[in-house]
Amino acid sequence: MGATLTWLTLIVLIPLAALVIKSAGLGWGAFVEVGLSDRALAAYRLSFGTAAAAALINAVFGMVVAWVLVRYDFPGRRVISAAVDLPFALPTAVAGIALTQLYTATGWVGRYAEPFGLKIAFTSLGITLALVFIGLPFVVRSVEPVLADLGKEPEEAAATLGANRREVFFRVILPAIGPALSTGFAMAFARGVGEYGSVIFIAGNMPGKTEIAPLLIVTELEQYNFAGATAIATVMMVVSFTMLFVINYLQGRARRRTG
Repeated sequence: MGATLTWLTLIVLIPLAALVIKSAGLGWGAFVEVGLSDRALAAYRLSFGTAAAAALINAVFGMVVAWVLVRYDFPGRRVISAAVDLPFALPTAVAGIALTQLYTATGWVGRYAEPFGLKIAFTSLGITLALVFIGLPFVVRSVEPVLADLGKEPEEAAATLGANRREVFFRVILPAIGPALSTGFAMAFARGVGEYGSVIFIAGNMPGKTEIAPLLIVTELEQYNFAGATAIATVMMVVSFTMLFVINYLQGRARRRTG
């Protein structure tokens, strides 16, 4: 316990405390003026909104991918499994450039979406797609081992007792994988909130429209407004911690309910 607390204090608590202390030096009025300005609020809404949307999408499709990798044996399964981890190894800047080239008006996908009035690059939709790309592995790798340990026996037992496929999924499978699924969602959400490299290329970075909060922090640092950058970072830290605390609380309740 002593070693754990010491390491946690040195690596996490002291840097976060320095962040809070630095932003507190602004005073409440200046803190609100910078950290809760219209530009900052727009950046918060975009960062947290797109991160939540991307995490929800990954929760659904990541569960499907994990299900296919666990329950089916087919040619190329190992290749697909390795491809799931690609966003972990791929530099975020490379991912951002690739996604931008793909979804711009002249890209492979953007050229077909543009005639229908669907603009992807340099919009919140493009940001969400970038966060889906980098967040998918968190859900797949969280759910996959739980599905593998669950096996097919509980489903078969429920089926023999008269349950249909929908009842099997919602009453047997989903409660079993629920805690792992919420963990993957929380990790994908946390990664999405703080993502920078893969987003700035496809976002367009228009203040008040497509400017994410991490970019706003970098902008303040480039202007040598270190106190303002720490104020924005403090707001993000408080909101992120609160949301993750709620998610972990709900996850703990689900685990206790399922034994």
